[in-house]
Amino acid sequence: MDRRESLKALALGSLSAGTLLSACNKKTDDKNIAGNLEDYGRTPEEKAIDTKLMKEKFFTDSEMATITILCDIIIPADSQSGSASDAKVPEFIEFMVKDQPKNQTPMRGGLRWLDIKSSKMFKKSFSDASKSQQLELVDLIAYPDKAKAENMQGVSFFNTMRNLTASGFFTSKIGIEDMNYMGNQPNAWDGVPEDVLKQYGLEYDEKTLAQCLKNEDRGKIMTWPEAG
Repeated sequence: MDRRESLKALALGSLSAGTLLSACNKKTDDKNIAGNLEDYGRTPEEKAIDTKLMKEKFFTDSEMATITILCDIIIPADSQSGSASDAKVPEFIEFMVKDQPKNQTPMRGGLRWLDIKSSKMFKKSFSDASKSQQLELVDLIAYPDKAKAENMQGVSFFNTMRNLTASGFFTSKIGIEDMNYMGNQPNAWDGVPEDVLKQYGLEYDEKTLAQCLKNEDRGKIMTWPEAG
């Protein structure tokens, strides 16, 4: 199982059906972050809070650049769909740390740890390191069971990044399509099978055939046969 499939399994196992359905709203457009803040059942008070948070800025441009790199390392683009940044996951993470302030210090501290570690290893910040160097560093913190004690702060940070990235991606339009999640779809019903109707002496009338059934060649409405 590759990395994307592993994260997909994580998302399907932890996200509620309601979350998936709200994120799958067809009104969502590319301007919105993962999910759609306008159309997912928020109260007026909650919408006001969302609007306020969207106008605020927490991460610096440099921090956002690092977050974007990490998101795309966790979920890169492939032949099936776009990357985490294509799904606007960095914007989702920015929103989430403002909505849940408890994550602000750990996230900012983790980004700082990453740059310090990169500076020690490569004499440059994480965002300025080469792709191979970035992956080399990420490998030190992406596998908790193999990580050294000196890298445990980085492990904790990367665990949070991975969870946020998976949550953001698999509740975005791109992520929903990547999972082939269909949700509730409109259906066309062509009525009770003809042999069942005949078995019980029933038939459809013309109005039902015209308005409710897709097969106009069916019989007539379900009416009980006259007694006797």
